[in-house]
Amino acid sequence: MGRSSRACSVLGSALLLLLLSLGSAAAQKGSTWKTLSGKAPAIIAKGGFSGLFPDSSGNAYQFVGIASSPDTAISCDVWLTKDAVGICLPNINMDNCTTISDQFPQGKKTYNVNGVSTAGWFSVDFTITDLQNVTLKQSILSRPYYFDGLWPIVPVDAVLSQFKVPAVWLNVPLDSFYSQFKLNMRSYILSLTKQYIVDYISSPEVNFLTSISGRVSKKTKLVFRFLDERSIEPSTNQTYGSMLKNLTFVKTFASGILVPKNYIWPVTPDNYLLSYTSVVDDAHKAGLEVYAAGFANDFAISYNYSYDPLTEYLSFIDNGAFSVDGVLSDFPITPSEAVGCFSNLNDSKIDHAKPLVISHNGASGDYPDCTDQAYQKAVADGADVIDCPVQVTKDGIPICMSSIDLMDVTTVATSQFATPAVTITDLKPVPGVFSFNLTWDDISKNLKPMISNPLSKFQLYRNPRNKNAGSFMRLSDFLAFAKDKDLSGIMITVERAAFMAEKLGFGVVDAVIKALDDSGYSKQTAQKVMIQSTNSSVLVKFKQETKYDLVYMIEEDVRDAAPSSLADIKKFASAVSVSTKSIFPTTNQFLTNQTNNLVTSLQSSGLPVYVYLLMNEFVSQPYDFFSDATAQINGYVQGAKVDGVITDFPGTAHRYKLNSCMGKNAPDFMRPAQPGGILSVMDPGAQPPAAAPMPLLTDSDVAEPPLPPVSNTTTASTPSHAALRMKTDASILITLLVLCASLLI
Repeated sequence: MGRSSRACSVLGSALLLLLLSLGSAAAQKGSTWKTLSGKAPAIIAKGGFSGLFPDSSGNAYQFVGIASSPDTAISCDVWLTKDAVGICLPNINMDNCTTISDQFPQGKKTYNVNGVSTAGWFSVDFTITDLQNVTLKQSILSRPYYFDGLWPIVPVDAVLSQFKVPAVWLNVPLDSFYSQFKLNMRSYILSLTKQYIVDYISSPEVNFLTSISGRVSKKTKLVFRFLDERSIEPSTNQTYGSMLKNLTFVKTFASGILVPKNYIWPVTPDNYLLSYTSVVDDAHKAGLEVYAAGFANDFAISYNYSYDPLTEYLSFIDNGAFSVDGVLSDFPITPSEAVGCFSNLNDSKIDHAKPLVISHNGASGDYPDCTDQAYQKAVADGADVIDCPVQVTKDGIPICMSSIDLMDVTTVATSQFATPAVTITDLKPVPGVFSFNLTWDDISKNLKPMISNPLSKFQLYRNPRNKNAGSFMRLSDFLAFAKDKDLSGIMITVERAAFMAEKLGFGVVDAVIKALDDSGYSKQTAQKVMIQSTNSSVLVKFKQETKYDLVYMIEEDVRDAAPSSLADIKKFASAVSVSTKSIFPTTNQFLTNQTNNLVTSLQSSGLPVYVYLLMNEFVSQPYDFFSDATAQINGYVQGAKVDGVITDFPGTAHRYKLNSCMGKNAPDFMRPAQPGGILSVMDPGAQPPAAAPMPLLTDSDVAEPPLPPVSNTTTASTPSHAALRMKTDASILITLLVLCASLLI
């Protein structure tokens, strides 16, 4: 119990810290919701804030009041102990969510659970006294384990009496199971309702709900829980799917239904949305409220949502056709955002200017990088600036391509151009097929784009149905496309200019300037032109020859910039791009409280700051952002005060600018995360080791020699072997040796 006491003390101080940065007041909506009552949908925190902390733990329940709307309810799955005490756990098998097997290694049993033989540790074999030293752990292995073992099992009556929340939802997963142990769940629940107000009681068993109907307070809503459509409801021996067709019967004993979210929005086997069903309309016509379950920000959701959980919630509550009456979520902050800040924005023209939304290879989270479809999606999604990273072809044509190696972003590996792959140590340590190895016709007529999957090692893939969609674009095509669009500007990224000049005989800076001149960009003011590079020498040359906005990208993670480096940057750049970790350092995916002044230093020198790279996929975000891309954007915009975001998903960032919870009246849950806040909740002994301090940016990091002159010994075709230190594959070498031998003979 000592660890639990220490954890309580740690949590107490941590909650004060977090309360300064998160919150308690939701924005009020004046519009009428399409719920049964016309009121805003209810938010129910499943097992508390279980997306981060162990489900049904004390800190999971307490955190709901900090990081969610103030009207958020908490839920508890009720199980009975041997001495008929109710406890809250997410699973009947205690080994999945507690340290029970450590305390009672011989306690494993096998029981019949609704007709299924199930082995594990069961609450019915232990008294509440037996369980006093058993602690909770994260039941989903992909979630952080740093909070495991800190908190004891919470009795149901403690949930009803100790946590200051507006409503409590008790879910009774099993009733008939307990009869074989001479335990009575019905009697237990009825005794609770005589002592406490229980706002919701749900169960997947008809007999249980009918047995308490009329015997609980009229304020208590009884909710029939639908399980998988093919599962059998034990009281009626019907499938839940068939019972869905008889909602008038359900209305006789319940005021609402709780359904898996795919009952409402089904998905295809390859995880794309089908048309929504009539479940909500049918239930509302029968006078039943509809609650949807299964929401979690760190689960794979339909590709239609672009890895953005807020978009998923909005599709259930603000789609123009219907609204569910409530959602059960492991991450209640996100439905709080949906209900309080992002609903009813379809006709909104509000644009708060900051942050500037800059695409990264177009809308590359949804379509292959730098294709016409990626750029079309970026514009449609509200990007302020679309970007083109410039590469060059064998015949000297500048193209928009996110990688100089075509193996990364095209289907060249399965084409006739796959060999000979070459190794160019100036570019990559492994063989590749580079843009300058092929002509524009070779690329545009024989290859297809290939969508980027930067997080494929986590089995997260982007929009598979469109993995090869779209057409490649030359720089001239990009400029022509962008010119008549509703954009504030374009960004052209130039890298490896020295290599192209020396090895390819190609002046990329001159080529970009010429393309801009030819397209008329040098003579217009409607859209600003931004040139970005990690090389100061590139920006110096552009500054000498143009008046475009120049953006210096700091490639490495740094903690701050020395005054001398700031003075150097000011000589050639008008803005700076910095990495996410340079602004918010992390340790094992947690934000640290490491002092960081980089954004302030840059802005004080008159340099706007753009942060890169934001992605919607939850594994790309520190835990402090709750697997919520919107919370991450909020952290950088409201917390770090950046001027712009560079993102693979411009639609998410643009929608952020339209939300109704900006400024001083923002609800506390829309306030930015406090670095170090979540780490401080942990037992100090369980904290991950701190990362080494990041370096300071100095003038030596910034300074570079001028770009070399363009070589006249080679052209923009495949360079010589000597110049590029190419290594052909073994088969090519063997062929050459055989040819030489034949000539000698």
